[in-house]
Amino acid sequence: MARIIAGIGASHTPTIGFAKDTKTEDDAAWADVFRVFRPVQAWLEQQRPEVLFVIYNDHITSFFFDHYSPFVLGVDNRYVTADEGGGPREYPAVAGHPGLARHIGTSLFADEFDISFFQKKPIDHGLFSPLSMMTDRGKAWNGAVIPLQVGVLQFPIPTARRCYRLGQALRRAIESYPEDLSVAVVATGGLSHQVHGERCGFNNTEWDMQFLDLLQNDPDALTGITHAEYAERGGMESSEIIVWLIMRGALPPRINCVHRDYCLPSMTAIATVIYENPTPPEDSEAERQRRRMGLQLSGIEKIQGTHPFTLEVSHRTFRLNDFLHRLVEPAHRDRFLHDTGNLYEEFGLTAEERRLIDDRDWIGLIRYGVIFFCLEKMAAVIGCSNPELYAQMRGETLEEFQKTRNVSMQYSVAGGDAARKLAKKGETDAS
Repeated sequence: MARIIAGIGASHTPTIGFAKDTKTEDDAAWADVFRVFRPVQAWLEQQRPEVLFVIYNDHITSFFFDHYSPFVLGVDNRYVTADEGGGPREYPAVAGHPGLARHIGTSLFADEFDISFFQKKPIDHGLFSPLSMMTDRGKAWNGAVIPLQVGVLQFPIPTARRCYRLGQALRRAIESYPEDLSVAVVATGGLSHQVHGERCGFNNTEWDMQFLDLLQNDPDALTGITHAEYAERGGMESSEIIVWLIMRGALPPRINCVHRDYCLPSMTAIATVIYENPTPPEDSEAERQRRRMGLQLSGIEKIQGTHPFTLEVSHRTFRLNDFLHRLVEPAHRDRFLHDTGNLYEEFGLTAEERRLIDDRDWIGLIRYGVIFFCLEKMAAVIGCSNPELYAQMRGETLEEFQKTRNVSMQYSVAGGDAARKLAKKGETDAS
């Protein structure tokens, strides 16, 4: 089964990525930035963990306030660098590990951490800035990455204690994965800094040292500190440092600190740590966790004609669901009706996916992995009512289906003229 071999902590200021892209280790002004990351690079090159589980916070790049979540797990097979305003960094895409990611997500839900999931989103310097320095652009290490984005910029945010407990649940999740994998849990962010307001430029090296001491030896002491106290001691934006407690919670109480370094070149205190895990996972605990994970959907396969929309299905059919979901956009809707072939080509739909749509094969689309609520949107666009859709999925005529209802009616999610047309169609059918 999988094993957490270590926890790594690393700051993620844009300074780090900028240094990697434009400076050299011989530049005196930037030498310390390279120095603190060099041992982490050497450790990764030597230990070669197969997966890095990277905890970071987005900087209002891929996650905006129209939908802001506390914990968002990446379940994709590939991640690219985001454009943060001046164009994306020239950094190669990194591979994901969707199998382990889905397992972790299911396990966290079993432990009642109701997290969100993301696919097809680029990732900003919160992850790629330290990763590029630690791995030397994939030369020292080039395994898979699983990202966990923690929303710490719009309050309320998770407490330090909640983060620590999430780390403990994360350990159960990873160590119950049935395949043999070596995993390092990486936390990025901080340390002390503030980048806004009249207090901009605040640092506190004394607090940084105290935080690193407690993180290693007494992490529980950090879980009772409020967000205001973290801000007072380390600066407002150092609130992101609570994600280091997720990494520490994923490790046992006793760890081996094999590296720790620190520098303060400008705005953000930069630190790196490596905590090796001397405790192997327990087979019995892993088996118990897997049973807990399977409890909620146990027996679902016995319910005839029922197709749960799982993370695995979502990942496999993302392109087709995305194609149909975009029917909420007027321009996409118009092209679907009048430029279908070219639109299929742009989205790369397969011959089978195109056939399912062209044939209005609702039950075939469900079995393929399309969620019903995307089909409902397509039905509204083409003037098909919900009862017509239901009847086809059951293998019945509309008249046969309506006889099974208490009231015979026609309706859909369409609005405006489309809804009025459907209403008239229903009146005609009824007469």
